[in-house]
Amino acid sequence: MKILYDLLPVILFFITFKMYDIFIATGVAIIATLIQIVFTYSKNKKVDKMLLFNGIIITLLGGLTILFKDETFIIWKPSVIYWLLSVSLLISDSFFDKNLIKLAMGSQIKVQEKYWKKINLFTSIFFLGLGFINLYVGYNFDLDTWVNFKLFGITALLLIYILTISLYLTKVSKD
Repeated sequence: MKILYDLLPVILFFITFKMYDIFIATGVAIIATLIQIVFTYSKNKKVDKMLLFNGIIITLLGGLTILFKDETFIIWKPSVIYWLLSVSLLISDSFFDKNLIKLAMGSQIKVQEKYWKKINLFTSIFFLGLGFINLYVGYNFDLDTWVNFKLFGITALLLIYILTISLYLTKVSKD
């Protein structure tokens, strides 16, 4: 259920794009994300950092898309998020000795530290690559193809990665 909640702005963006255009769809995605932030805060009295970060990026790049009537900004949005996530994973582990993947999943599964480091590195590389793939599709295919890829392609790649990491964790887990 959480995955549908997380994907809601993307799904609404997709539907609105198919019915209208990229600019209205971008506005809908901004509004949906901001509503998610307000709803989450009113329910939990706190907002997940990733949701808040996504809200800032969609509002900035989406706002520029609408303001300048240029879809380039919204095409860059997923890549910016993936690259910043990639860098955050590396910096937090390398300089602050905080493995964000372990912090997120460490209470659910027990593995040796070396495996958490590998997963963190692989996840960082995955998000770095995903950012480049997004731009490749955004610049080498028409806008409709990019929108389809944004919903279906990126979601499929994320699910495949999650399954791969889950299988790897199962293989190396202590329990």
